[in-house]
Amino acid sequence: MEKKKTRILVLIDVQKDFIDGALSNPDAQAAVPAIVRKVEAFDGDLVLATRDTHGPDYLSTREGLQLPVAHCIAGTPGHALDSRVQAALDRLRPGVQLKVVDKPTFGSLDLVAQLQAIPGELDVEICGFCTDICVVSNALLLKAALYDRADFCVDAACCAGVTPEKHAAALETMRSCQIAVR
Repeated sequence: MEKKKTRILVLIDVQKDFIDGALSNPDAQAAVPAIVRKVEAFDGDLVLATRDTHGPDYLSTREGLQLPVAHCIAGTPGHALDSRVQAALDRLRPGVQLKVVDKPTFGSLDLVAQLQAIPGELDVEICGFCTDICVVSNALLLKAALYDRADFCVDAACCAGVTPEKHAAALETMRSCQIAVR
């Protein structure tokens, strides 16, 4: 008898600043309704939602010097998960757990640790923003850490990159690393 896999939905940085805030993106705006439908329909075990999280000194950090746009500053409206996504998370089906992971950079070792702590086989679906920065970073970290006991997929319609070309390139990178793209 095949053991049941733990089903996990990972939402990467579905935050106001990436949708209609400091780093506003029309492709991210267009993806939000699909993300909301995915959360509403999710009947798995766990939803992990990351939040890009910076301090007021962001512009003087290594990342801030490369991307000089203050965004996702803890405690600001732009740091919050999108209100429509948050409302869907507030209505998760009974038995579905929700964990929020604040991350200070593109890839999250805390997110990796959360998944590593779950015993057995995993089935992980990933979506969010930006495909070419935080989504691909986390997908590759998770794939490397859990290569022998997890299946991964990314829903392209529930992601958006900085540009459509970078979105497509990131999806191709993930395919090359044996992460399914739908």
